Order: sequence, then C-alpha cells, then structure tokens
Amino acid sequence: MLSFIEILKAILFGIVEGITEWLPVSSTGHMILLNEFVHMNVSEEFWDMFLVVIQLGAILAVVLLFWKQIWPFNFTGRSKTNGIVKKDIMKMWFKIIVACIPAAVVGLLFDDILEKYLYNPITVAVMLILFGIGFILVENGHKGKRARVRSLAQLTYKDAIIIGLFQLIAAIFPGTSRSGATILGGLMIGVSRTVAAEYTFFLAIPVMFGASLLKGAKFLMNATMTSQEGVILVVGMVVAFAVSLVVIKFLMGYIKKHDFKVFGWYRIILGVIVLLCGFAGFIG
Repeated sequence: MLSFIEILKAILFGIVEGITEWLPVSSTGHMILLNEFVHMNVSEEFWDMFLVVIQLGAILAVVLLFWKQIWPFNFTGRSKTNGIVKKDIMKMWFKIIVACIPAAVVGLLFDDILEKYLYNPITVAVMLILFGIGFILVENGHKGKRARVRSLAQLTYKDAIIIGLFQLIAAIFPGTSRSGATILGGLMIGVSRTVAAEYTFFLAIPVMFGASLLKGAKFLMNATMTSQEGVILVVGMVVAFAVSLVVIKFLMGYIKKHDFKVFGWYRIILGVIVLLCGFAGFIG
C-alpha cells in the first residue's frame, strides 16, 4: 500500500537534489546526510539506485533551459555559417566528451568499491571543508583579475581535460560536488564564473545520463522494484526537475554580481557540523 509519508519523503529528497545538484555544495553529500535523519522505507538496493537516478530529473532541467545552446543540428534549413550541423556547438560537445572520459572510466571500473568505502558522512564532511577552502582561496586570488576564457568557444581541449580531472575528483569523493569541482577547476585556469557554470551544466548531461543508466541497469539486473518504490522514484525526479529550473536561473543571475565565496563558507560550516555530529555519535 502506497504510504503518503513516503511520498512526502520523496518530495523532500527531490527538493534537496534540485537545490544542491547545481549549487557547488554537493548533492550526493547532502542526500547521504539527509538519509541519516530521514529514512525512506525502501530496500538498500533501491536507495543506492535512487541516489543516482533521481539526478535525471535535475539534468532534464538543463536540457530544457539550454536547448538552443546544446542542440547541434539545424533541421529547419541551412544557415550561411553552420549549415545543418552547428559547428561551434559540435566542437563544444567534443570537448565535453574529452572532459568526461576520466570520470567515466573510473565510474565503470570502480563504482562499487568507491561506494562501499567512501560514501559515508566523514568523507563528505572532509571534502566539503577542503573544497570550501579552495573556493575562498581561488576567489581571493582572482579578485580584480580579468578572466582568460570569457565564452564557451574560447575553451581549449587542454582546458577541457583539466576540468575533466577535477570532475574525476568529484566522482571519487562524495561531498566534493561535481559542479563545485568543475567550477573550481575552471576558475583556477582562468575561466569566467558564467562560462564555468554553463560548462558545468553541459558537462553534467552525459555524466548524469550515463551514471543513471548504469545504476538503473545494475538495479534491474539484481533486484525488483516495488510499486511504491516506483512512485517514489518518479516523484523524486519530477520534484528535482521543477526545483532545478528555479535554482539554475537563480545561480546564473547570482554569479553575474557575486563570487562563489559564500558557497565556500557554507561548505566549511556544514562540514564542521557533520564532523562534530559524527564524533558525538549522532551520525555515522
């Protein structure tokens, strides 16, 4: 029988996913921490899958909001500059694929091992603090400087590889934040805040689709989803999609006038709280 309480929990997880997926504060970290206090009545196998597949709702928000910037084909007719294929967008996708290779390889080979040993509140807390400090130091160091890369077209393959390596760190250590790591990596090599954020959004598309398909396939091969779990998954994804639409628009407006230091301080404070709670025995 479908439980109303479980649906409310799914809505809560969807809200947290939609907010934290795009802000550089770690969605997986927040979901793991939330699960310490709000447990859904689902199997352990379903929870492991839910933690990843709920991201599909968030990524669909990116696809909807940035469709014109990411769709590389022009079937309505040839233009003088691009023809049927929009070459600038296609070049961007090649750079995205290059950036995704390190995380994809590690995810395919070591996903279960990483989840077993690193997906815990202490790892989350440590990475929240480390990358929080990183944001503050990088923003202070770049204060008053003009960004080297001010458009997506100016990103080189070298830039893409470096950002991809930062994404790899996030793939290994929960609490790092995929968006946080790639934005920080972009800022460190001279990419503007706006371009770093947009590239992070686009980089998430193949990464999150791939991770969701892999996780979903593993689950279906080894377990059975109940009707209640199916509803929970759909509700979580729909809520994550709706909240992501609002959060992405907010972030793009925010960084035009502000830096990322506030997120750095938030990460540090949250990380310290998690460590203190862990040592006190409240979580872990």
